[in-house]
Amino acid sequence: MAPRRLGAVALAVLAFGLLAQAPATKALDAFVRTPVPVAEKSYRSAREALRVGVRDYNAGDKEGAARALEYAAGQGHALALWKLGRMYAEGDGVPHDDLKAFEFFSRIADASPDEGGDTQNAAVTGSAFTALGSYFLDGIKGTYVRPNPERAYDMFNYAASYYGDPNAQYNLARLYLDGTGVESDARQAARWFNLAAEKGHHPAQALLGDLLVNGAGGVPQQRVKGLVWLSLARDGAQGRKDDWIVSLYEKNWAAASADDRTEAQTQLQTVGSIKRR
Repeated sequence: MAPRRLGAVALAVLAFGLLAQAPATKALDAFVRTPVPVAEKSYRSAREALRVGVRDYNAGDKEGAARALEYAAGQGHALALWKLGRMYAEGDGVPHDDLKAFEFFSRIADASPDEGGDTQNAAVTGSAFTALGSYFLDGIKGTYVRPNPERAYDMFNYAASYYGDPNAQYNLARLYLDGTGVESDARQAARWFNLAAEKGHHPAQALLGDLLVNGAGGVPQQRVKGLVWLSLARDGAQGRKDDWIVSLYEKNWAAASADDRTEAQTQLQTVGSIKRR
């Protein structure tokens, strides 16, 4: 695909650090949502409010950013809705509130276009569906959002298929691997792990590698290829949250034959040279 100029929304996506069947959005409309508050300060447009929100957030003024983003969100601006959802989900400059986050993400899903995933807001929309899938998977305690694995599957499948969201592809693969909300299918799990792994999703690389090294559920054993994926996952592991990736790599690497380890290291050198080009 030929490169194209980034519009204002795409530039704002980069500033916030967000990475990229009929639509299943309208079922969310049944929920009664809290209206997005309208900020007291007036802006000439939602786009101007978004620019102020990005500026204030990056300057460390998250309270000011939230006010500006609330104005843009009140105008239905997708990126403002997404960023507020993330802020409430993480307690980032605002009180932690999963229900508010769910409702901000739901507004994006309800307004998502039907014409295709290649739109300026595609990354934001795909991420919103993925977040909704996670909330449906576990539910939100004390609210109307109950655990619903089948609905979680719908959200992940939509974001993975329609928007190519790597986090959705990973989560969908986990559902297939564990048989949660869908019949267990290791081959489908491997397929979705592979799509996410090729986009640099390190947890997907780790679990795909483990599947290929050991073979399971009809997935052909490919020990060397599995070791390569595990090595890439280990190299990308970050902090204690990824300790399980390192442990999975060490377990499989220790059990591998000397020949398989040597071949995997040779292939990793090739992969590394391609990445540096």
